[in-house]
Amino acid sequence: MRSVPSFSIFRHQGYRHYWIARQLISAERQMVAIAIGWQVYDLARLTRSIEESAFMLGLVGLTQFIPVLALSLPGGQAADRFDRKKILVYSNAIRFFVIMMLFGASFTKPSLAIPLIFLAAFCNGAVSAFTPAASNSLYPRLVPRDELPLAIAWNSLGMQGAAMLGPAVGGFLFIIGASAVYAFAAGLTAIAVVMFATAETPTHEPVENVRGWSMIIEGLRYVFDNKLVLGSITLDLVVVFFGSVTALLPVFARDILMVGAEGLGLLRASPAIGAAIVAFILAANPLSRKVGPWLLGSIVIYGLAMFGFAFSQIFWLSMVMLAITGAADMVSMFIRASIMQHATPDGMRGRVSSVSFIFIAASNQLGDFESGVAARFLGPINAVILGGVVSLVAAASWLKLFPTLSKADTFDETETPESAASKTAAQQTP
Repeated sequence: MRSVPSFSIFRHQGYRHYWIARQLISAERQMVAIAIGWQVYDLARLTRSIEESAFMLGLVGLTQFIPVLALSLPGGQAADRFDRKKILVYSNAIRFFVIMMLFGASFTKPSLAIPLIFLAAFCNGAVSAFTPAASNSLYPRLVPRDELPLAIAWNSLGMQGAAMLGPAVGGFLFIIGASAVYAFAAGLTAIAVVMFATAETPTHEPVENVRGWSMIIEGLRYVFDNKLVLGSITLDLVVVFFGSVTALLPVFARDILMVGAEGLGLLRASPAIGAAIVAFILAANPLSRKVGPWLLGSIVIYGLAMFGFAFSQIFWLSMVMLAITGAADMVSMFIRASIMQHATPDGMRGRVSSVSFIFIAASNQLGDFESGVAARFLGPINAVILGGVVSLVAAASWLKLFPTLSKADTFDETETPESAASKTAAQQTP
C-alpha cells in the first residue's frame, strides 16, 4: 500500500497544463459561488424573511440549470466533432468576462445588483454546458490508457483541493468585499485560459458523416442502454438533488450558526477537506475491488452525516459532518468517473459526458432550487433532514433496481466491447 500518490503522471506536458488549468477553474467557481450566495442572501434579507431569502438562493440554482439543460447535449456532440482544447479556451475566456460582469455588479445598488447576478448565473450555466464534456473527453487522451486511474485520482484530488481552498479564500476575501472575490477569481480564470491554450494535445479526430441530432440521440441511447453507467449517474442525481445543502449554507452561516461570511467559507470548504483526504488516499491506492458495494455504502454514510449536520448547533461539529459528506461523496465520485471512462469508447466520450453532466447539473443547480423550495415550506433544518432520508432510501432502492451495479467487483467488468476495442487501439498507438 502506497502512502503517497505517484507524481509520474505529470511528466506528460499536456496533462500537466490541463490539470493546473482545471484546478484554477475549480477554485474560481467555488469562490464565485461563495460570493454570489452570500450577496444574494444578504441583499434579500434586507427586505425578506429567512425562508423567502433561502428561496432566492434556490432560484439562483434554477437560473444556472436552465441553460445547462438546453445546451449540454449540443455541447457534448460539439466535443466529439470539434477540437476539445479550443472549446475549453473559448468557453473559459467567456467565463472571464462573466466574472467581470459580477465585479461591476458589486458596485451597484441592490435593486440592480440582484438582476445582474442572476444574469451572470445564467451565463455561467451556458458556459458550463460546454466545458465538462470537452474537459472529460480530452484528458483521457493526454495519458497512456494504463495511467488513466492515476489521472482520475489526481483529477479528484486536485478538484477537492481547489474546493477546499477556494471557499476558504473566497470567504476571507469577502471581508474586503465581493469585488475582491471577483477580481481574484478573474485572475485565476485568465491564467487557466493560458494553460489550456499552451497544453500539448493530440490532433482531434472528429466523428465523421453524422448529423448533430443523430449524434445526440446516439449518446442518449448509449447511456440508457448501459445499466452500469445509467445506475451510477442516476444515483448521484437522486442523492444530490435532495441531499445537497450547498445552497442553504448561507442560511446556516448567517442565521443558525451565526458565523458570518468567513464561517460560510469554512462551511463550504468542509466537504472538500473530507473529500481531499479520501482523494489523496485514492490517488496513492486507487480503489479497484468491490466497487459496487463501496458506491452504495458511501451513499449510506452520506445520508447519516446529513442527519448530523441538520441537528448540529455547534460550528465545528457542523464542519465535521460536512467533511464526512465530502469524504463519502469522493468515494462515489471516483467510482462513477472510473465507470464512465472504462465503459465509454473515445468517439462517444463527449456525448456521454454531456448526458452525465445534465444529471450532475440537475442534481447540483436544480438541487439547489429544490433546497430553496424545501427550506421555504419546511424550514432549512427539515430540508436537510429530508435529504438524509432520501439518501438512505436511494441506497436501498438501487440495490434492487441496478443489481449489476451493486454487485460490480472491478472496473474491468464495466467495459463494453466498444470501449475494450478503444482501449486496445489506444494501447497500440505509439
